[in-house]
Amino acid sequence: MKLAFLITPAAIVLATPAMAHPPQKHAVERAMSDSAAGWNAGDMVRFMAIYSDDPLTSFVTADGLVRGRAAMAERYRKRYDFGNAAKRGTLAFKTLDFRLLDRTHALYIARYTLSYPTGKSQSGPTSLVFRLEKGKWRIIADHSS
Repeated sequence: MKLAFLITPAAIVLATPAMAHPPQKHAVERAMSDSAAGWNAGDMVRFMAIYSDDPLTSFVTADGLVRGRAAMAERYRKRYDFGNAAKRGTLAFKTLDFRLLDRTHALYIARYTLSYPTGKSQSGPTSLVFRLEKGKWRIIADHSS
């Protein structure tokens, strides 16, 4: 009887890591990695594919709220030279937090870093709300600082 008491807490502790990394987290991280690969290759379409086509998709910037993937892509085009890797920089994400909000929505918090050949870098937090759309995780709200 005492042995069963000792085994049960150990089983709970051993089960916890698997629950901490649900398959949805891995799917979102793969989507983020693919988006960053698009940025790094200068492929705007691939970079933007992670965003939902929903016209209410939002991006909060220091300048205000941008709605819709087309308007967001235009903002990126104006601010970054996708044809010049040195000016565009290399994008990477480091996951800080991931939470399922329900079966079809998730919150992903990361630190983005843009590194330039000059040694300069730009880094900050990003909070993203994802929605599962036709089997793929898509960003519906982006707040990056």
